[in-house]
Amino acid sequence: MPPAPNENLPVVVIGAGPVGLAAAAHLLERGLEPLVLEAGPGPAAAVASWGHVRLFSPWRYDVDAAARRLLARTGWTHPDPDALPTGADLVEKYLAPLSDVLGERVRYGTRVVAVARDGADRTRSRDREQRPYLVRHTTGTEVHEVRARAVIDASGTLGTPNPLGPSGLPAIGEERAAGHLAGALPDVLGADRERFSGRTTLVVGMGHSAANTLLSLVELRREEPATRIVWAIRGASPRRLYGGGADDELPARGLLGTRLRDAVEAGAVELLTEVAIERLEPAAPDAVRVLGTTADAALDLAVHTIVNATGFRPDLAMLREIRLDLDPVVEAPRRIAPLIDPNLHSCGTVPAHGEAELAHPDDGFYLVGMKSYGRAPTFLLATGYEQVRSVVAALAGDRAAADAVELNLPQTGVCSSDRSLAADADGVVPAGVPVDVDGGCCATPSGPQPVTIGARR
Repeated sequence: MPPAPNENLPVVVIGAGPVGLAAAAHLLERGLEPLVLEAGPGPAAAVASWGHVRLFSPWRYDVDAAARRLLARTGWTHPDPDALPTGADLVEKYLAPLSDVLGERVRYGTRVVAVARDGADRTRSRDREQRPYLVRHTTGTEVHEVRARAVIDASGTLGTPNPLGPSGLPAIGEERAAGHLAGALPDVLGADRERFSGRTTLVVGMGHSAANTLLSLVELRREEPATRIVWAIRGASPRRLYGGGADDELPARGLLGTRLRDAVEAGAVELLTEVAIERLEPAAPDAVRVLGTTADAALDLAVHTIVNATGFRPDLAMLREIRLDLDPVVEAPRRIAPLIDPNLHSCGTVPAHGEAELAHPDDGFYLVGMKSYGRAPTFLLATGYEQVRSVVAALAGDRAAADAVELNLPQTGVCSSDRSLAADADGVVPAGVPVDVDGGCCATPSGPQPVTIGARR
C-alpha cells in the first residue's frame, strides 16, 4: 500500500512551553495546522514549576513576535517592556492567554512516548520521506496515535536532570534517595521553606541555579541560625562563578558571584571542592548519608536535602526510531554543537542559527528550544523563538525566510544578574542599572529585594 499523502496532516509540536507555543503561533500564521501535545496539566508546566524565579531579561525579549501578533487580535496588552517577569508572570500574563487563543489545538495531560515514520522503523529507507510521522502518546492509562506531516520537539530538558554521580551515572543509591532530592530550583524562602529551615542542605553544582539557591539559604540562615549550608562543586575552584577577570572563561557575574563569594568567606556556606559523590545511603533521622571524595579527604556527610543543580540532558528515548544527526558529546544537532560548546560560548555569545543547522536526516523532524542544546547550558529564550520562526518558514516552503536568521545579542558573554537582583516586587529595575543582555537565558529569584545577600530562589 503506498504511503498516505501528508499535506492535510497537522504539524505536531511536543511541549507547550514558550518555544512550543511560539512554534504553534508561527504555524498558524503560515497557514499550517499545529497540534501541541503537552504532558503537564497546563501551559508551560515546566516554567510554572519555577514560578518564583525572576528572569534576567525584560518582557520586551520574552514574547515571540508571531505570538504577539496573534494575541493582539484579542486585545491582549503587552506587559511593561522593561519589567522583569517571574516564571509565574510569564505563564499568567503571556503563555496562558496564548494557549487560550490556540484553544483545542493544545492538548494537556498528553505525554508523547514515541515518534516514528508511519510503517517504517529507522532501518527502512524505501519511501521513507513520503511517509508521515506517527506520534504515540498517552492520556492517563490510554494510548493514542496521531499522524503528522512534521514534528517539532520542544519538550525541553527540565524533567531529565544530570545525575549526581561523577561518571554521568547516578550515584549508587541515588534512585532510592529520590525523596531527599529537591531539584535545581526549590522555593527556599517560599513554598519549600520548612524543608530547609533549621536543617542541613547540600547544594551540588556551579551554575546560576546553584548560586541563587545558596544565597536564598544564606538569607534563611539569618532568620534560622541552625540552618547549615554545604556547597559541593566538581571543579577545583568556584572562580568562574564568582567572576575572576582575565582568569575566567566568562566575564564577572556581578552581584550574584560577589554575594556568593562573600557568603563563603564569611563562613555562612561551607565549600567543598573536587567532589565526587559515589554513594547515597539512608541515615537517621530522615537524612541521607553522602559518601565519596573531596579535594582534601573522604566525603562522609549526613544531610536532610540535596539540591541537585547539576544541569540537564535531553530525553532521547522516545526518538529511538527517528534518524537523528546528533553531536556525540553534547547530544545537540551536529551542526549547532560547535556554536553552543559551553567551553567557547555563554548566554550572549551563541551565534544565530536556524532550520539549516537544526535539520536531521529524517526530513521534517526538528529539536528546538532547550532540547536542541542537548547538554549545553547556554540556551536563550530569544534563540528558541528564532529557531521556530526559521523552522516553520522552511515547512511552509519559504526557503529565503528560513535562511534569513538574525539574533541581535551583545557579546557580553553573561546574563544580567545585576538587573534582576535590583528589580522590585513588580520586576521594575531602578534607573541607572545598566542593561547588558538582549535575550535572556537565565533567571534569578523574585524577592525579597536583592539589596540583601539572599535573594529568593
